[in-house]
Amino acid sequence: MAQPLIKKDDDRDDEADYSPFMGIEKGAVLQEARVFHDPQLDPRRCSQVITKLLYLLNQGETFTKIEGTEVFFAVTKLFQSKETGLRRMVYLIIKELCPSSDEVIIVTSSLMKDMNSKNDMYKANAIRVLCRITEGTLLTQIERYLKQAIVDKNPVVASAALVSGIHLLQTNPEIVKRWSNEVQEAVQSRAALVQFHALALLHQIRQNDRLAVNKLVTSLTRGTVRSPLAQCLLIRYTSQVIRESGTNNQAGDRPFYDYLEGCLRHKAEMVIFEAARAITELNGVTSRELTPAITVLQLFLSSSKPVLRFAAVRTLNKVAMTHPMAVTNCNIDMESLISDQNRSIATLAITTLLKTGNESSVDRLMKQIMNFMSDIADEFKIVVVEAIRSLCLKFPLKYRSLMNFLSNILREEGGFEYKKAIVDSIVILIRDIPDAKESGLLHLCEFIEDCEFTYLSTQILHFLGIEGPKTADPSKYIRYIYNRVILENATVRAAAVVTLARFSNEVEQLKPRILVLLKRCLFDSDDEVRDRATMLLDENNKEFVFGSLDVPLVNLETSLKNYEPSEEPFDITSVPKELKPQPLADKKAPGKKPTGLGAPPLVPASGVDTYEKLLSSVPEFLSYGKLFKSSAPVELTEAETEYSVNVVKHIFDGHIVFQYNCTNTIPEQLLENVISWETYLTFFSLVRILTVVYFDFTFSQVTVIVDASEAEEFEEVASKPLKSLPYDVPGHTFVSFQKPQGVLAVGKFSNTLTFIVKEVDPSSGEAEEDGVEDEYHLEDLDVVAADYMLKVGMSNFRNAWETMDPDSERVDEYGLGPRESLADAINAAINLLGMQPCEGTEVVANNSRSHTCLLSGIFIGNVKVLARLQFGLEKNKEVAMKLAVRSDNEAVSDTIHEIVASG
Repeated sequence: MAQPLIKKDDDRDDEADYSPFMGIEKGAVLQEARVFHDPQLDPRRCSQVITKLLYLLNQGETFTKIEGTEVFFAVTKLFQSKETGLRRMVYLIIKELCPSSDEVIIVTSSLMKDMNSKNDMYKANAIRVLCRITEGTLLTQIERYLKQAIVDKNPVVASAALVSGIHLLQTNPEIVKRWSNEVQEAVQSRAALVQFHALALLHQIRQNDRLAVNKLVTSLTRGTVRSPLAQCLLIRYTSQVIRESGTNNQAGDRPFYDYLEGCLRHKAEMVIFEAARAITELNGVTSRELTPAITVLQLFLSSSKPVLRFAAVRTLNKVAMTHPMAVTNCNIDMESLISDQNRSIATLAITTLLKTGNESSVDRLMKQIMNFMSDIADEFKIVVVEAIRSLCLKFPLKYRSLMNFLSNILREEGGFEYKKAIVDSIVILIRDIPDAKESGLLHLCEFIEDCEFTYLSTQILHFLGIEGPKTADPSKYIRYIYNRVILENATVRAAAVVTLARFSNEVEQLKPRILVLLKRCLFDSDDEVRDRATMLLDENNKEFVFGSLDVPLVNLETSLKNYEPSEEPFDITSVPKELKPQPLADKKAPGKKPTGLGAPPLVPASGVDTYEKLLSSVPEFLSYGKLFKSSAPVELTEAETEYSVNVVKHIFDGHIVFQYNCTNTIPEQLLENVISWETYLTFFSLVRILTVVYFDFTFSQVTVIVDASEAEEFEEVASKPLKSLPYDVPGHTFVSFQKPQGVLAVGKFSNTLTFIVKEVDPSSGEAEEDGVEDEYHLEDLDVVAADYMLKVGMSNFRNAWETMDPDSERVDEYGLGPRESLADAINAAINLLGMQPCEGTEVVANNSRSHTCLLSGIFIGNVKVLARLQFGLEKNKEVAMKLAVRSDNEAVSDTIHEIVASG
């Protein structure tokens, strides 16, 4: 027998690591299997060898065909032993070996003999093995015995037959479905396991027939089920029927709810919990329906059984996500669980309290959590940190105490993921709560003074370089940054040099002193640090280093990879400036959005900054002034069409510019003189020809012609054609309109793409001179009121509202007509106004009949606007809205009401 690698001693800690199977090898065990051939069988030794074989199989070890056959035939000889324990091991190894069809016949007679034995243990195990290893042809021969076994008086035999039926239903459903009468009879059995297995099998037989399942649940909910296990199963089937029946959410009309509520008074704890969990997971559950389930779960919180406490607090944690007010009555009981010995229970209790707590309880919770954090593992700490971050965003006025808590735990011991979660939370709070910026940045500065993780230090330095120069006193961060140059490794020193240079570039009064510090870095021992300092000290490199790149990094990387070294240097102007569209597959399956340090800034550099640079490169647009807003791209073609065209609307005070992004998605085609007709010009209007030539996805002379026939307040003043558009690389063309200032100009533009199709010589890649004119219809484009509103978040809406002039307030009431829900009405109002929801007020509690939504934004002309929307839902699903608007300009408040009235 193989010896274990770890010596077993009397220490219980060592016993936990001891395993009698450690170090065994397949070859040695197969040699030991020869004991099966001994004339005088040793049942104990044979059982030990079978145990080792089962261990190897369950650890993923595979036997060759020859090895499996030899072991199988050797095991069949053990049927001659009458020892009960060995016989049970024989059944197990035969099931695991899964002999082939030509080998099964060797053991079938022995198994059938056991199936008809008077020994119930033999009978039950033989049924399980036969159903596992036999095929459909043999099953028809033993079907009569299986039916008899289902109604056998012995519960072990009946359960074995029912469980075998559950497995056979996957491979031979037509045979098992003929057992319905016997299974129906077994459901009435007094044996708990038999009733449980019979109900499971009967439901699987009928699961594709909704009416049959409904009848089954209806008949069994009248009290014929006695087994607690079967009762739990029935509760799950009942919940499924409720979900599929399209319930009426009005109280008392939900089918089977009375049965679920009745199960809350069952004597078995498992049934009580299953019913409570089922009620909490009902679609559109009301507060009245939740109350009895919450009461039961609250009693479980004080149970002496850890499993009940865990089950209850986990369920309440899920309920708190959608019905936090319903769980507040359990807060006192959950606070006592913070000190529970089971850390999973304690963590769930804390995260639930953080979701249900009010603003006044935040400080008390923080004191309790501080004592608790040192006793749990990092993975639980991360859950708590994320919950605290959500709480801070929910109650932004409490940012000081929550930020101090995060900074305190940041100084404690912990792994990389834990520290990163804390740093990410602080970064998110700095971005979302402007008042927290100063204290948050100081906490991060203190952390990098003693940070052992290079990645976090470099990322914090980068973030400090972005946010630090914008603070009231940027000089106080210089000490922390320069300390990194003196004390840290080369990677962090290099990051610190760049951060110093960024402060020098953006804060003019600090520039002389920072240049002194940068000159000291020229003598650093690391090449990278010296090179960065040298480059950053050169004023000519500042624009290159800190200015936004004119081309996307993806395109630059692709061009550099394709560049072949030659006498001519690489020309960055040859890099396409338009980013290649995201593939359709990626659009359908977006990944998880990064947060914290890894997240993009709130206003991406590739968005507004890139658009401003792009528009400033067109001389005709230089006189338009500062860009107010750029919309998200609006698709004008379907995803599967041969041409991909979308448009971005750039809003200026007195102008609007349409940027058309075009891509040819057909190989071996060249498009020339492309023109998108935004409306068909009326008679006597100027008609511009758009030419499209096919050439390996390349466009040339792309031009857009716009007619404002359905937008009378717009007048076209300029257009910018596209000279070249290579294959599969988008290009853009512009058309600008003048609009009256101070007027909310809206309109619709129809689009048509006209072009000339030319064939391309595959050998030379050159297009023929002659072509055929054609046109391609695009979707309409609308300019709406929301285009003139810039979404801007507000961390403290109440203070901002009170600081605005009350005389600018305009209040009115509106009927929004029938809606499916309040959430539908709120989304419609937000989309109509184009404003940013504040403090999470866009989320509506389930079955709520009233709600208040807070919105903020900047109207064109840099006018700050705040809106308070109060919604009410009538019984006939009619929605009424009371709108109160305050702004820096009374005329804008009137305009917001006009938008709603006309919308």
